[in-house]
Amino acid sequence: MMSVGVSQFCVEPEPGDLIEIFRIGYEHWAIYVGGGDVIHLAPPSEKPGAGIFSSISSIFSILSSRAVVKQERLQDVVGSCRYWVNNYLDHKYRPWPVNQIISSAKEKIGEETEYSVLGKNCEHFVTLQRYGRVCSRQARPSLG
Repeated sequence: MMSVGVSQFCVEPEPGDLIEIFRIGYEHWAIYVGGGDVIHLAPPSEKPGAGIFSSISSIFSILSSRAVVKQERLQDVVGSCRYWVNNYLDHKYRPWPVNQIISSAKEKIGEETEYSVLGKNCEHFVTLQRYGRVCSRQARPSLG
């Protein structure tokens, strides 16, 4: 079942959900792991919780060639941006069991990896954890 958009002031996401965060000029993605925390792939220089400044620094950080898997508070990652639950591929691929999604993501915390907006981005990371497949609408917007 595909989740519909939920603003940051509505129902809390469920563990294993994909969170789409609307930053200035692009969307950032994370996996909700429960207790108010998410796991996401972000350049090491990205600092959460700085409100609008977080979004501005994120624009520059997407140019980075390295990223690290982090577990942080959802509200710190979101800052002043909007977000929603967006399990947009649930209609196409069967999600892995929640415990497998979370344990797989947690195993990667602290890992540093190559980063590319088109080839290895935060959306690729979360879809790999949820579905076992690398997908990104941002990298291939015409395929949406």
